[in-house]
Amino acid sequence: MTEHDSYGDDHIRQILRQVRVIAMVGASANWNRPSYFAMKYLQQKGFRVIPVNPAAAGKTILGEPAVASLAEIGETVDMVDVFRPAEECEAIADQAIAIGARVLWMQLGIRNDKAAEKAEAAGLTVIMNRCPKIEYARLYGELGWNGIASGVISSKRRRT
Repeated sequence: MTEHDSYGDDHIRQILRQVRVIAMVGASANWNRPSYFAMKYLQQKGFRVIPVNPAAAGKTILGEPAVASLAEIGETVDMVDVFRPAEECEAIADQAIAIGARVLWMQLGIRNDKAAEKAEAAGLTVIMNRCPKIEYARLYGELGWNGIASGVISSKRRRT
């Protein structure tokens, strides 16, 4: 099992380079929710983000039709991004495995070692207690635009 207390920058960068389609479990249509900000940012960076939210199923969130569950997505999903409580993550891991996702990513403040163990046993890469929006901005120098020291300094152009 992977050490989940810290992740190398190269590991996170590799995941973000390989992912194109993200299913965001717990995506919100409410503009002031963290999932809304993350979804909008990731879309602006070229990711396709499919909102998964039973309360919003049949509606659209940021131009994407929302579905009630991962099983309802009719295309390949590279990453499942979880904005739900940690106690729901084992069931979400089962669903991510069932749809053939390659990455299970649990948002800031969310950690479930049993879900991670289950997903890794099925071959998924697991990230916990991190935000792909924040990691993308940090690794590609955008946090510095806000005066935040990202710890990543480069004079090279961003590779997509």
